[in-house]
Amino acid sequence: MKQKRKHKKNNKNNKIKIIVIPIILTIIVIAGYFAYNYFYSNPSKYLEEYVSKINEKKYQEMYQMIDEDSKKAISEEEFIKRNKNIYSGIDMANMQITINEVKRENGNKAKIKYTTKMNTSGGEINFDNTAILLKNNNDYKISWSSNLIFPNLNNSDKIKVSSNKAIRGSILDKDGEKLATNGKASSVGIVPGKLGENKEENINKLSELLRTTPENINNKLNATWVKEDSFVPIKSVSKDEDELKNKLLTIPGVKITSIDARVYPLAEAASHLTGYVGQVTKEDIEKNPGYSSNSIIGKNGLEKIYEQRLKGKDGLQIYIVDENGNKKETIIEQEKTDGEDVKLTIDSSIQKNLYNELKNDQGAFVVMNYKTGEILALVSTPSYDVNKMTLGVTTEEWKEIAENEKNPLLSRFTQSYCPGSTFKPLTGAIGLTSGSLSEEDTFKYSGLSWKKDGSWGDFNITTLTAYNGPKNLKNALIYSDNIYFAQATLKIGKSNFIEGLKKIKFGESIDFEINLAKSKYSNSDTISSEGQLANSGYGQGEILVNPVHMASVYSAFANEGNMIKPYLEYKEDKNPKYLVEGAFTKEAANTIKEDMIQVVEQGTAKDMKINGVTIAGKTGTAELKASKNEKADTIGWFDCFTVDYTEPYLIIGMVEKGNENGGSHYLIPMIKRMFIK
Repeated sequence: MKQKRKHKKNNKNNKIKIIVIPIILTIIVIAGYFAYNYFYSNPSKYLEEYVSKINEKKYQEMYQMIDEDSKKAISEEEFIKRNKNIYSGIDMANMQITINEVKRENGNKAKIKYTTKMNTSGGEINFDNTAILLKNNNDYKISWSSNLIFPNLNNSDKIKVSSNKAIRGSILDKDGEKLATNGKASSVGIVPGKLGENKEENINKLSELLRTTPENINNKLNATWVKEDSFVPIKSVSKDEDELKNKLLTIPGVKITSIDARVYPLAEAASHLTGYVGQVTKEDIEKNPGYSSNSIIGKNGLEKIYEQRLKGKDGLQIYIVDENGNKKETIIEQEKTDGEDVKLTIDSSIQKNLYNELKNDQGAFVVMNYKTGEILALVSTPSYDVNKMTLGVTTEEWKEIAENEKNPLLSRFTQSYCPGSTFKPLTGAIGLTSGSLSEEDTFKYSGLSWKKDGSWGDFNITTLTAYNGPKNLKNALIYSDNIYFAQATLKIGKSNFIEGLKKIKFGESIDFEINLAKSKYSNSDTISSEGQLANSGYGQGEILVNPVHMASVYSAFANEGNMIKPYLEYKEDKNPKYLVEGAFTKEAANTIKEDMIQVVEQGTAKDMKINGVTIAGKTGTAELKASKNEKADTIGWFDCFTVDYTEPYLIIGMVEKGNENGGSHYLIPMIKRMFIK
């Protein structure tokens, strides 16, 4: 019985399924039918779909949406060509329509009044228009003519775009000398008909001189527009490359013309500062409305940072002309506005001279007026020729730059580095300011190695120079005593030390025109051990410092404890603005300053001593190694400032590979030559 009941129940369920499935299918069909009719019998939705295909550049699909009479008037090929040429010619983007009125006539005709809004190379265009849609069976088709593109555009009319290019602003130094400006370059090209019988040989010679490939040259020569007497540009070079151009002109068929170009008079000496411009990419245009496919844009450095001020706005007119070439209607007109010049605090002479001093090494210089905060030089080496970058480098040239182990693309003054002993004045000033250290405090130890106790295991603090006299702050700075500063930092204590560093902006982003890496006292938010604290006191451990930030910190020793705010854009108002007022007490700052004068007068920086010029400075050697058994690479530093000199210069110098070149003592003669005329 149970089995019979179960069988009956299953039969009943099967019958329900048989009934339900057709019902669901019927509902789906009906829903699809109504959805189809809603869309295809709704003329406004059909027009909106047509506009979406304009935005997507689906011109072939657009053609399928127009009626048969329209198709008789224009072929698919001509339709695609006309729409594509017009919309791409004006850089149309983001077309939107607003339906204002829909009128149905005779049951099979709809007249739609609507407003169009679109972005173009000339700006935003708005206009009212009317579309006619004809119903055929259950769906609508668009009655198309050229006035659907613009209301007064007839099929025989054309759209023209004329532009008046804005002049890009220049980047100037403090005296008005140009760091980035508009000038001339040389376009090297070929007239194919003049290549002569040895065409292949001549192309090979040209490719070798221009550091490109024969394939690249042949691809350009084989373009559809090229004729025997055409000038085919191959590569642009600096107008000053006379030797190269003379060699190029010995090749039959080569022609060199003058072209407009962005030029950088200091070239490699300021490339990391100025950056360079280049042709816009699709991504650039998407992120920056108002640019056309022919625009240039700042790619990096100050060219990118000041892009909106430098670029200006091209004058542009989009208009309709009739079949005789007569102007019929102006659709939009934009007046030209030239770009703004940006004047910097940079001193070109200092910038160029310090670059030339360090150009074969990996390093950086920052020069600042410590009274005003004006940045007089930002040098990073090695460098690259920014003029070549803006004119376009070959794949081979780019590979050489990008794969160079010295990393010439790296802007070193924006990075942060282990400061070594140049950090010791900061530790001393924090201790004096917090009251946890005094000038009179001395520590007892002997020899060149020390550790607190057995809990440190085999970890020892070492120093390089033994000296007579008390182990106090003054002598520890003069002789750069690591052991003193390790013990002093333990006395100052972790809390006071970290608080003092936070006060002078460690762990914070510095307000500066160029983005700078943060200076750090630890890889975490604390200092995890006594050993790390002791190491940190003399600029090792996990301490990292940005050179521009360090310049601001050192300015406090020259400004009675106040850290000047560094800035790069010139201003007439020289009244100082401080990054941190009271970073150190006046007494602490003056004590450190006097001690650093003695570093130059009788200590580790004696080779910086200049008759008639008082310099306060500190040498530094930062060891970079993962373990005590590893041979250390080092960074050499020399940080200094003038005291009672005609120019309040503050200089931060850094060089990598210090164990090979002498580090701080390699930098000192370079800096010294700033003062010796």
